Amino acid sequence: MTPEIKAAIPLIPHKPGVYLMKDKDDKVIYVGKAKDLYKRVSQYFLRPQVGKVAKMALTAHHFETIITKTEKEAFLLEENLIHTYYPRFNILLKDGKHYPYIALKKKGDPFLKIARDEKNKDYFYFGPFPTSTYAYEVINLLNKLFPTRKCKNIPSTPCLYYHMGQCLGPCINKIDDKVYEDLFNQIKSFLEGHNEDIKKKLKDEMMMHAEKEEYEKANEIKNTLKAIDHVLAKQGVENKDHVSRDVFAYTKRDSYLSLAVLTYRRGILLGKEAFIVEEFGDEEEQILDLILQYYRSHSLPKEILINIPSIKDSIEEIYEVKVNSVTKGNLVELIEMANLNAKQELDSHFMSARLSDDNLSLLEDLGHRLNISTPLRIELFDNSHIQGDSPVGVVVVFVNGEPLKKLYRKFNIEGDEKRDDYSSMKEVMKRRYLRLKENNEAYPDLILTDGGLGQVHAGIEALKDIDVDIPIYGLFKNDKHQTEGLIDKDGKVHPLDDNKALFFLLIRMQDEVHRFAITFHHQKRSKNYKIGVLDDIKGLGEKRKSIILQNYPTIDALKRVNIQELSQFVPLEVAQRIVEKLKDIE
Repeated sequence: MTPEIKAAIPLIPHKPGVYLMKDKDDKVIYVGKAKDLYKRVSQYFLRPQVGKVAKMALTAHHFETIITKTEKEAFLLEENLIHTYYPRFNILLKDGKHYPYIALKKKGDPFLKIARDEKNKDYFYFGPFPTSTYAYEVINLLNKLFPTRKCKNIPSTPCLYYHMGQCLGPCINKIDDKVYEDLFNQIKSFLEGHNEDIKKKLKDEMMMHAEKEEYEKANEIKNTLKAIDHVLAKQGVENKDHVSRDVFAYTKRDSYLSLAVLTYRRGILLGKEAFIVEEFGDEEEQILDLILQYYRSHSLPKEILINIPSIKDSIEEIYEVKVNSVTKGNLVELIEMANLNAKQELDSHFMSARLSDDNLSLLEDLGHRLNISTPLRIELFDNSHIQGDSPVGVVVVFVNGEPLKKLYRKFNIEGDEKRDDYSSMKEVMKRRYLRLKENNEAYPDLILTDGGLGQVHAGIEALKDIDVDIPIYGLFKNDKHQTEGLIDKDGKVHPLDDNKALFFLLIRMQDEVHRFAITFHHQKRSKNYKIGVLDDIKGLGEKRKSIILQNYPTIDALKRVNIQELSQFVPLEVAQRIVEKLKDIE
């Protein structure tokens, strides 16, 4: 405990608020909230701690407190401060990720899509789904079962789905409102778990085709029925009151807490998640913090069930949502199920996971090797092009060893620099840090380039031009194009073969920046490519070209199409010319 902390502890008020732990360089390393600031902050230093909590307490040089009127105000302030400073010791459950819903259009021709929130009131929402794969699986099945509109923008001619009987063809038919209303209600009923009528209808059709010896059609329906059973098995209706609720339960073992949440929407179990953290201080207050963090990236249900009665009032005050902590009745079974999942996840964690595959210690080692401060925030740069075509640059950001995707940035490279990798790197890096400087935003602790000495020197020149000083190193590759370590401005290579964990952490960062650059380049190249590929084709005017691009938004999609399918949108001879031009380009 530093003299500054020792002198400040007696002055902490017994009031709600937020506290900011800071290191000797006045950098925020942790942000927390408390109902009682004195009780919460003092326990960091007046009680023995272990693990990451002990490390944080030892790193703290001084702290600051901000008093608020209520715990809800403290929660909102804490959230803002965390996303301002990204402190090294804060637990971020998710990077602002919002889980998917299936959205069904309420009026007009029924249209299904994946949505990440429930803001548009023109849609009925079902979810959220804890796994995106399941949401897409369900929506694909619905599009197969019901004649929904598949096209995002209605074309002027019917598509293949219309000819297959999987679309009503609003592009050429006037559909009665009653037909749309019935279709909407059928899909909504299916999503709410009422599927028996549809299954019976499909079974009757399957038997009819079998009797006519149309075995291929019968087998197709059989596979559809299997898909429905697969979806129903995942949905697992557990409670009959059709209430949307989240069920939380926690358990602990050997100084670790496990919090599980079961997600029910309209009585249907959509999935579960579990979070495991080191125990610190008041476990119930820690569980409350985890639940509050969970709802930073998840929508609130109608009701929350918990097995911690003492935090019920705090959740209700902050979110104004109904919270129950039941001890009898049918809902007890849901809490018991959540508790069972929490225990199972914790046991699995102890059995299979490294409890402290500690990115922080790896970053400390990296800082020591490079003789810089611990690089808690690392930014990596990469460029991508093919012989100067569609050149782009990107930067990805890792905080505490984890990717923070909302801070990723893309750069289009124009002008004379587009054929020169080093000039491109200089341009991108200069644009990046000039913007941070002008906006008075925080710089990273370390910059890594995906390249050798030339890329490092290009970055140093860029920073020198705008009077910014940040350590820059390159990810060094040997003559076999294998990454071996880091290279500094003097050409000295810092090998990493004695710390495989650090090596693999940097490789993951390198793979991520490369993935992001390649993805952006393909997007830009495809966009540029499709603009020109349909030019100068006889019989293909702007209107027909627009229809083609609406239905085949990428060049890869257009390459896969055959003449018969294209002829649904344009005359046969024009479709032939398009296919021939694509072959010539190849």
